[in-house]
Amino acid sequence: MHACCYRIAAIALLLALAPRPAYAELRVVASIKPVHALVAEIMHGIGTPGLLVDGNASPHTYALKPSDARAINAADVFVRVSESLEPFTAKVIRSIPRSVTVLTLADAPGLKLLSKRTSPMFERHVHARKGHGHDHGTEKDIHDGHIWLDPSNAKAMAKAIAAALTGRAPAEADKIKANIARLEARLDALTAELERELKPVADKPFIVFHDAYQYFEARFGLNAVGSITLSPEAQPSAKRIAEVRAKIAGLGAVCVFAEPQFRSKLLDSVTEGTKAKAGTLDPEGALVPAGPDHYVTLMRSLAQGLKSCLGSA
Repeated sequence: MHACCYRIAAIALLLALAPRPAYAELRVVASIKPVHALVAEIMHGIGTPGLLVDGNASPHTYALKPSDARAINAADVFVRVSESLEPFTAKVIRSIPRSVTVLTLADAPGLKLLSKRTSPMFERHVHARKGHGHDHGTEKDIHDGHIWLDPSNAKAMAKAIAAALTGRAPAEADKIKANIARLEARLDALTAELERELKPVADKPFIVFHDAYQYFEARFGLNAVGSITLSPEAQPSAKRIAEVRAKIAGLGAVCVFAEPQFRSKLLDSVTEGTKAKAGTLDPEGALVPAGPDHYVTLMRSLAQGLKSCLGSA
């Protein structure tokens, strides 16, 4: 064989034996911890998503940092709930590069959306069932944005996340498919567990700090009768405090729940002189560490917070 042919054959052999270049890691950024947890489970064995709102920060009041904007602009996929829930995303989304896939989970197919409540005094939900809630539609300012607090919505969100990630990394389709199957089974088991845990306290009336728990109430048939404020940014008036106190007395609300980010003297003002006990609920998991277990831990913590206060009343 001619010398040049030997060289060509040797080069071909080396190329065949050389390790194939790895795909660049899928770059994903999630807005808040419950969303980040779902993304992290779906990305198991593929990569680690970034997170914007960490610690005990609230998406309602979060201010986007320059480093956050750079992370979003460099991502393959940016996952958020909605502009209504995370107003800090509005400006960066308007100038985001076309290379970034923006996934707004409030638009996910199969989601059960509930309208925002316009009064801080609630009517009780009928126990959640298949088909409960409004048909899927675009979440503007008419739908409650706390969609992750119903595990069936978490499953719909996970499917949308999986589709977006598969679209950007088709080579990882098999891993993503296996991961979402495992996540869906975990969410089904969680739903059954929480139904058992909350059934003994489902009839007991309670008041929350702000109207963040509607999806959780509907799914598990709970008896929330009102909130101190509809929005955490709105300081309730003296008249509003008097209304809540009257609600506690009139309906025998046994617990009033604050939140880690917004706990204040308001709770004392509302419960003073009443028989209502004070508790704490954490709808965004501010005190729960970020990671793939965050969502399940958050939901269990909500159930435990409700059960420990309502069950002792």
